[in-house]
Amino acid sequence: MTATISLPPTAEADDRAFSSSSLRLSLAPTGPAPALLDGAWWPRSRDIESELPSLTAVLDPLWGRITRVTVNPTHWPVVPRKVSVTGHVVKVGWFLAEQDPHELLLLSYRTGRWNLLVVPPQTTPVSAAWLMAAASDPLGTSTASRLMEEAARLRTVSDTDRAVEAVWDSEGGHEARDPAARPRIPTLTAALPHQPMAR
Repeated sequence: MTATISLPPTAEADDRAFSSSSLRLSLAPTGPAPALLDGAWWPRSRDIESELPSLTAVLDPLWGRITRVTVNPTHWPVVPRKVSVTGHVVKVGWFLAEQDPHELLLLSYRTGRWNLLVVPPQTTPVSAAWLMAAASDPLGTSTASRLMEEAARLRTVSDTDRAVEAVWDSEGGHEARDPAARPRIPTLTAALPHQPMAR
């Protein structure tokens, strides 16, 4: 399945105005070899009780009825025992040491289990898009935490590059690169007096 990412046009204020029906989810296509992650989910908050119903509404028809989810409580302030979703109740469990803190495990009644990277709600759209694409790679071999570390490293590199470019700009870097902005240096052609060659 391809990525279905709804990005808000601006920051958090507009994000709250977005309808909860626009789920930010990316799923890996089914392939011969299972990847470590089956995709990524970018919830709008860390309130699992309000976020889970829209996720199960999309996944139930694809994967079968989701009956249980587990999380690592590190990033979820409240982990209820049950969440009411459309037409049924999903049991919620948690594991501290056994489960990756950036992962959501979903179980479907007699069908299977799926692991989704949970992209933190405050993630920038650029980083979220990268994380969702990486987690949906059917050949992916990275864990959820490893992808989060890689995204942080890429942000640091990008921030450093921007800082270097800002210094370069402040020193006239872009103006020096633009030939139209460079001051013209007049060229002089002086005629040298003709001197006969010695024999």
